[in-house]
Amino acid sequence: MDLNDAFYFVQVVEKGGFSAASRALQIPKSRLSRRVRQLEEHLGVRLLQRTSRVVTTTDIGEEFYRQTQTAITGFEAAETAVRRKTNRIEGVVTVSCSVGMAQFALDRIIPRFLQDNPKVDVVQRASNRMEDLVKDGIDVAIRGHMDTLPDSSLIQVKLAKLEWHLFCSPRYLENLPSSDEPSCLTNHPALVLGRPAEAHQWLLADVNGQSASVPCHVRLASDDMTTLKRAAISSLGIAALPSYVCLPEVDAGTLVRVLPSWTAGCPQISLLMPSRQGLLPAFEAFIDCLKRELPPVFAGKQ
Repeated sequence: MDLNDAFYFVQVVEKGGFSAASRALQIPKSRLSRRVRQLEEHLGVRLLQRTSRVVTTTDIGEEFYRQTQTAITGFEAAETAVRRKTNRIEGVVTVSCSVGMAQFALDRIIPRFLQDNPKVDVVQRASNRMEDLVKDGIDVAIRGHMDTLPDSSLIQVKLAKLEWHLFCSPRYLENLPSSDEPSCLTNHPALVLGRPAEAHQWLLADVNGQSASVPCHVRLASDDMTTLKRAAISSLGIAALPSYVCLPEVDAGTLVRVLPSWTAGCPQISLLMPSRQGLLPAFEAFIDCLKRELPPVFAGKQ
């Protein structure tokens, strides 16, 4: 049996079809189809059920996939051991993250990583859309979430808790009551990340565990944190943003924190990775870099 045929079969299964696997491997779809068909002829069984839209494994194809995936993992582990012994860290790492994470955290970390690892290439996919790691060929995703992530076959590594605060310009702050009660912000113009709810509210919490919901008028909604910061600096309203994102403006005095005793959310930041043993050295080095350097960035120490 040609082991390359087995590898191609695993890629088709993991990517969810021939077209996606063809794009990930950068080889023609017709070649993939021919190699998988050649594998089926060698084994004398049908491994995949093909329709015009969907490719699924047969029962025996699913069993063959699990066994082959284990074998490929073993080869990868062997390669990792050799590369560690010879100190050869090279390859391509694909990382998925939000636009804000790319602009305000990874913009510092990735260049340093590339300088330290000259034979490693990084493909960054910055999008606020949740992507399928396996089908889209992503090695690691950085995700912020308030609730526990659903159980899946992905490895989940918790990095840090990230506080969000309310910010406005010093001039706008002069128009606010001196009270530290959330109700003093009722119906003030809000500068909101993402799509606003029909009846939007700030969901706040204090250090004692008390919570408050404050209705507000959405003046600006955007997927771009830089736009929201500039609107807040222009005294157009109050923005809820991650604390580390606004540190330069707070230090410069162009933004101030509103209701210092309250937070506007405290999501968990996690790394998500496909659950596969025997990770390649380039991937392991990148993961170690993220675990080491992201928490200080969130804490405002870098």
